[in-house]
Amino acid sequence: MNPILIIFLVIGLFILLSSFFTVKQQTAAIIERFGKYASTRTSGLQLKVPVVDRIAGKVNLRIQQLDVIIETKTKDNVFVKLKVSVQFKVLQEKVYEAFYKLEYPHDQITSYVFDVVRAEVPKLKLDDVFERKDDIAVAVKRELNEAMSTYGYDIINTLITDIDPDIQVKNAMNRINAADREKTAAEYEAEAGRIRIVAKAKAEAESKRLQGQGIADQRREIARGLVESVDVLNRVGINSQEASALIVVTQHYDTLQAIGADTNSNLILLPNSPQAGSEMLNNMVASFTASNQVGEAMKKANSNKRIKSGKKDIFGGTEENESEE
Repeated sequence: MNPILIIFLVIGLFILLSSFFTVKQQTAAIIERFGKYASTRTSGLQLKVPVVDRIAGKVNLRIQQLDVIIETKTKDNVFVKLKVSVQFKVLQEKVYEAFYKLEYPHDQITSYVFDVVRAEVPKLKLDDVFERKDDIAVAVKRELNEAMSTYGYDIINTLITDIDPDIQVKNAMNRINAADREKTAAEYEAEAGRIRIVAKAKAEAESKRLQGQGIADQRREIARGLVESVDVLNRVGINSQEASALIVVTQHYDTLQAIGADTNSNLILLPNSPQAGSEMLNNMVASFTASNQVGEAMKKANSNKRIKSGKKDIFGGTEENESEE
């Protein structure tokens, strides 16, 4: 076989095979003909004109993520670093715009993120940045959608994944948080102490109330017993004065007996002679008799005064009548 023919056959086969190409899933291929845009090919086996057509490039149609780290200042003059994650994709119907109108899409997206974040964060204080990070993300997404839709890009979502203030500011915030928690703990401890004191005071008050009630009941029973004892002694011919003296002497001896029953007692009762009981009884009877005599004398004196005052009123009324006649 002619070698030249063989060469032509090989070249032809090579050209034929180069006319076929494949495009991966979620990918778009841009075909140019003599340097001019010809068509957009999607996934699968594709055919192009040999030598005339060429694959200018491929566009990824999957969702992509771009992480942008921005350092900016808050309203209260605190420098903070924010990490903004932008999730985006190329619209399949706008592959031409995405490929030809924008050469460095990542740089373009980064610039817009910087612009929006540095416009929004300086309006907020540091605490508000943490609380309103979703609002900042929404503002970034809105601005990016308006700007990038022209170039065939769709912004799926924007997330602020990290807020990192200066290390000194973080330490100060931690100290503030710790102090606030210590304050709360101290308030709870003080409240618990107050509750314990109030409960203890109520318990002591209730104890004293019950103790006083017991003493009152005891004295009431003692008084009732004394009344009964006096009545019994009166029925056997002993008057009230002698009965009271006898009861006092009896309590005296009961007290001495109670003291003597305790072997460890160091109490000494003076006077403590055998004649002390009889002397105390005689003294009490004499004092009761003297008090009765004094009481009778005071009664007689009061009655005499009343009689004399009545006589004066009578005589004074007579003299007034005579003077009027």
